[in-house]
Amino acid sequence: MKAIVVAAGMGRRLQPYTDDRPKTMVPIRGRTILGRQLAAYRAAGIEDIVVVRGYLGDRITEPGVRFVDNPDFRSNNILASLMCAAHELDDDVVISYADIVFHPGVVEELLASPADHALIVDRGWARTYVGRTLHPISEAELVRLDAAGRIAALGKGSVPDPADAVGEFIGLARFSRAAARLLRDTYTRLQGEVDPGQPFVRAPRFQVAYLTDLLQHLVDQGTAMAPVFIDGRWREIDTTQDLESAERGGDFE
Repeated sequence: MKAIVVAAGMGRRLQPYTDDRPKTMVPIRGRTILGRQLAAYRAAGIEDIVVVRGYLGDRITEPGVRFVDNPDFRSNNILASLMCAAHELDDDVVISYADIVFHPGVVEELLASPADHALIVDRGWARTYVGRTLHPISEAELVRLDAAGRIAALGKGSVPDPADAVGEFIGLARFSRAAARLLRDTYTRLQGEVDPGQPFVRAPRFQVAYLTDLLQHLVDQGTAMAPVFIDGRWREIDTTQDLESAERGGDFE
């Protein structure tokens, strides 16, 4: 089992904290976002950790990780960043966004899922948006289930009425060997079929697609994806408002 942390983005909404460092190196209560992720992974027994770097990547200084670089981070998005590490998608893998913090127990629950595609979904998502004026609900990667309890829709704009959402995908998922290879191979195939400037799922252009766009594509093709439900115990650090809130503490520790 390995983990891939996608940390190439510029983190503009965390300025000035990201003026001199990547978002994942911003500290919360004395520990960087990445440092907190590494501790959670290691507590769950995951030692092989890959970080995809981009913006100010040479300033990622947490020890004990391997690096892959996205030289085009200014012109693409999280899916393309992840696929800079496509060669790492050859075995069981956990993938996480670099701007989230989560309790170590969340990783343990994710690893316990028997599903090939297992996504952490927070059922208590709505309370995290109370007073969160700089990151509105319209930007939440909400999740809707089908009648069998599988994920039917996910991503920004995937659930037009938030009341229909079962929760929010937090940006933490586990994929079996077969599932990881499916992600890799599907993306490779799409590169040959879809123009970079062409819309893809909910992204205005394939070049700037999110991970959730690829996951939705696979769901639409019949791939079963399972939610692993939590109620809180994590936090997204996307804006200065988020950081200030996290500094006051929370159940992610």
